[in-house]
Amino acid sequence: MTLSPHVDQQFAGTIWRMEIDAANDILLVEIRNNQDRSVSFGSIDLKSGQLYFKELTTSERWLTGIECAWGGVLLIHFYQSETGPTHKGLLAVDAITGQTLWNNFTHAFDHLTAKGPVVYDTRMQPRKLFLADIKSGTTTRIYEPYIFPEPENHIVVPEQLPAELLPPGLITIHPYGNWVHYLEHNNFRIVSLHALKAGQLIQTLYVFEGSSAMYEDLLNADIQKIQPEAFIMHNNCLIYIKNKTELKVLSL
Repeated sequence: MTLSPHVDQQFAGTIWRMEIDAANDILLVEIRNNQDRSVSFGSIDLKSGQLYFKELTTSERWLTGIECAWGGVLLIHFYQSETGPTHKGLLAVDAITGQTLWNNFTHAFDHLTAKGPVVYDTRMQPRKLFLADIKSGTTTRIYEPYIFPEPENHIVVPEQLPAELLPPGLITIHPYGNWVHYLEHNNFRIVSLHALKAGQLIQTLYVFEGSSAMYEDLLNADIQKIQPEAFIMHNNCLIYIKNKTELKVLSL
């Protein structure tokens, strides 16, 4: 095994959501801790592995979460009420320093474009969409869908394959359900699968160069059901979560 993660970060809670600021190669994470009903945020440079901040919190401990990451800014939402999913209010923080840039308690996020976030005033009906400056929060113009395309994110997800379609002899363990998640990148083959070990369902990640095993990690043990795809690729970074609380990144 010759590969090792350049990011290996343990968080004090479940990694609930990840967003990538693609232009700046910054990975933002939302951490939820159900025991003390708290939410925190972290920021990591995908290329260097530098941790910019960890356990960043807002004045609202629980009813908050990530909306998007773009232009060096993490955009965070709040909720209209504890009993419903409707978002209301925005907080923008610098994705490197964690410093608050602006907040607005009446606007809500609609979606992200290649020119920045589109927002609306929750007090106005019918809803009117505006392009916002993510650095200041000011609305700059009415949203026009044909002018503002979706941003590129450079994220690649694996495909689900029957195990028999893998190169012969690549894996020696029999996948549970006979399905694997598979992706080729540069000269590497990345495989994640579920298997039964001592009567327990586990999930494992493998990285091969050709037919040679370069990396292996046990992602989850004694799980109750099949988990979704275990990893993504962003440019040359293999990103995955272990045991729901540990973030790892390998450069391939």
